[in-house]
Amino acid sequence: MAAQDTFSSAVERFLRYLASERGASPLTLKSYREDLLQLEEFLTSAGCRRPGDASSTLLRRFAGGLHAAGYAQSTIARKLASMRSFYAFGQREGWVQANPAKPLRSPKLPRKLPKFLTGEEISRLLAAPKPAAAGGLRDLAILELMYSSGVRVRELVTLDDGDLDLRNATIRVRGKGRRERLGIVGSHAQAALRQWLTARPKPAAARPASRVQPLFTNRFGGRLSVRGVARLLEKHLAAADLGRRASPHTLRHSFATHLLDAGADIRSVQELLGHKSLVTTQIYTHVTTTRLLDAFDKAHPRAR
Repeated sequence: MAAQDTFSSAVERFLRYLASERGASPLTLKSYREDLLQLEEFLTSAGCRRPGDASSTLLRRFAGGLHAAGYAQSTIARKLASMRSFYAFGQREGWVQANPAKPLRSPKLPRKLPKFLTGEEISRLLAAPKPAAAGGLRDLAILELMYSSGVRVRELVTLDDGDLDLRNATIRVRGKGRRERLGIVGSHAQAALRQWLTARPKPAAARPASRVQPLFTNRFGGRLSVRGVARLLEKHLAAADLGRRASPHTLRHSFATHLLDAGADIRSVQELLGHKSLVTTQIYTHVTTTRLLDAFDKAHPRAR
């Protein structure tokens, strides 16, 4: 990094690195940009001309200001993580020798139990799409696949025809950090996908051989968006009279919870979810333990 290099140029290189080498999503990049812009403003006001001029003491003052301003603990933890990643990148580039953000401790966050739908609610949701038209067949295929494989919604919308292997009942999923894994396509999801692929409208213009075909498309033939999946889920939740709020991620939580409830091995669930650490998957064991304790309290004659 040249002496005259600015904070902004270092941030831009960092964001390009995250996008190209770490496969960061647009939402992640947006969060990093906002966090580092706030840090830049603080460091500039403190007299730092370059990001490498910051010390651990100065960054600790920045973190203290976040606490004083009333930021949520989760937001502070994310901003500190952004700083640590940025300065780790600085070490890689050589414009800082040691990571000044490394000594800063993130606030401890309470582990929230994930929300999920019961088996009966899942059945009602999957019965909601009307398969009389292509749109209903598509929506059913999406809901069946999300519940069958536990894919994240961003992973779902990036699926192409070439990622689906109905013969072997699997999909190739590109997860966080561009890590690939196989997802399982159950028999109900297979049937729904075959119906959707048969009814899927053909593109208005001939598609060049070099272009990939998105597995799920919108009414214009383009790739379905994350927001599009959220909207169709809201529609079918209402049709199924499931008033409780649920998001596409709720189907992923339901997938994991139901597997563990049925006795699946936690390591297998970790692999299916694409979790890098088993600690992330273990939160679902707390969900099942809570349900067991609740059942015990209600049913056992000497529970109370």
